[in-house]
Amino acid sequence: MAATSGAVLNGLGSPFLRGGSRTQTLLAGVRGGVNVVSSRKLVVVAAAQPKKSWLPAVKGGGNLVDPEWLDGSLPGDYGFDPLGLGKDPAFLKWYREAELIHGRWAMAAVVGIFIGQAWSGIPWFEAGADPGAIAPFSFGSLLGTQLLLMGWVESKRWVDFFNPESQSVEWATPWSRTAENFANATGEQGYPGGKFFDPLGFAGTIKDGVYIPDTEKLERLKLAEIKHARIAMLAMLTFYFEAGQGKTPLGALGL
Repeated sequence: MAATSGAVLNGLGSPFLRGGSRTQTLLAGVRGGVNVVSSRKLVVVAAAQPKKSWLPAVKGGGNLVDPEWLDGSLPGDYGFDPLGLGKDPAFLKWYREAELIHGRWAMAAVVGIFIGQAWSGIPWFEAGADPGAIAPFSFGSLLGTQLLLMGWVESKRWVDFFNPESQSVEWATPWSRTAENFANATGEQGYPGGKFFDPLGFAGTIKDGVYIPDTEKLERLKLAEIKHARIAMLAMLTFYFEAGQGKTPLGALGL
């Protein structure tokens, strides 16, 4: 009887009659209460995230579409470098710093242009010389002030780029009681954070007077910032073309 039952079960286990995986599992439980189904390991291989492209529909193109010197590690890196400016890692680092600083100034300028004209009614490219402006300046005084103040700030940023943390000392920030206010709290170039540069704690938290950076928040904000910065730079370029025709952004919008 046992031999007959074994033969029947073996026949049901043939490739022709055994059916799907659920049937095989049931048959395995019948065979003398012993699970004879061979163990199988399911190996899941996580595929690497593909590099994002500024031309996602184009697969070819070589370094024009997918430059080998851009690995996608920089925030907002979509492989756009048709002139090959970032082939040298040192230049790539400097160009990212320049893009970030120009983008921040552009974002501040766009907001200032809209608010300034909405408040005073004076076109932004005439605001410095118009007698009705809130703070009229002559071209000479405006140029001299900018060269003095911006030259000092930019020179310190230049030195800090090549020698990080060199400017967060007492003599470099004479109006600060402690150099810790200007120290780099995140350890990343261009993103100082800390109580002075991130007082609202967008990319970190302040606990017992100590700033603690949040890596996840910082990475998300870095991507959002560089995207908005690029849009703002394009907007400023448009404003310049409009100014050459005597037009303003609010005028172009019919406001």
